Amino acid sequence: MQIWADALKKEGFNVRTKPNISSSVVYQAIRSKQVTLYPEYTGTIALSYLNKNIVGKNEKQIATIARNGVQKEGLTTLSYAPGNDAQGIAIRTSIAKRYGIKNISDLQKKANKIRFASQGEFDKREDGILGLEKVYGKFNFKNHKVYDPSLKYQILEKGEGDITPASTTEGQLATGKYFALTDNKHFWPPYNLVPLIRKSTLDSDPRIAKILNKVNKKLTTKELQNLNKQVDVDGHSYQYVASKWVEENY
Repeated sequence: MQIWADALKKEGFNVRTKPNISSSVVYQAIRSKQVTLYPEYTGTIALSYLNKNIVGKNEKQIATIARNGVQKEGLTTLSYAPGNDAQGIAIRTSIAKRYGIKNISDLQKKANKIRFASQGEFDKREDGILGLEKVYGKFNFKNHKVYDPSLKYQILEKGEGDITPASTTEGQLATGKYFALTDNKHFWPPYNLVPLIRKSTLDSDPRIAKILNKVNKKLTTKELQNLNKQVDVDGHSYQYVASKWVEENY
């Protein structure tokens, strides 16, 4: 939100931000014209808002489903960013090197050496362990315990666990201590960052699309990890991090 706002302001637009709107109401807010633009994910639009089946679909197909589906609400999407905030599994880098684990197939084969710091819900969801095992096979972990999600990286940092469910843009993944295992059988669909905007707003000034598309080209998964690291790990405000990024990249 803040990066897009700062880029638009730099081009002379008057932008008012509304941070911390609950994800459960923000789609309704843009449909009811309380919001004109916000950052969403292609997968969220297609799956959660449009109830479309996106299993096995690639990022372009999901983005197309999202764009076509929101048109009836007077909305549209712009070009999606390469950054993908998908579900994933984070592993301690030291453990991955010790056992030669780079992807989820490697993890499945060597699960008996790995301690899984889970979040409970992940174990029972079809987009969690239940579904993973249908695609990759049974995971016979050495140890499998449930922790509060907010403590997951502390558990790994203390050496009390080796892997944990994660989103692929989390800042801790940019520290070098952890990385997200490659989903080599493409179990999880992509969730690319995308601007969701009211069509009337875009029609009023097509420059908006040009500005945001220029920004989004640079928002790779690695770049989003680095930005999140500066906030979640290094302790900077998101306003400062966004302002600095726009100054250097736009």
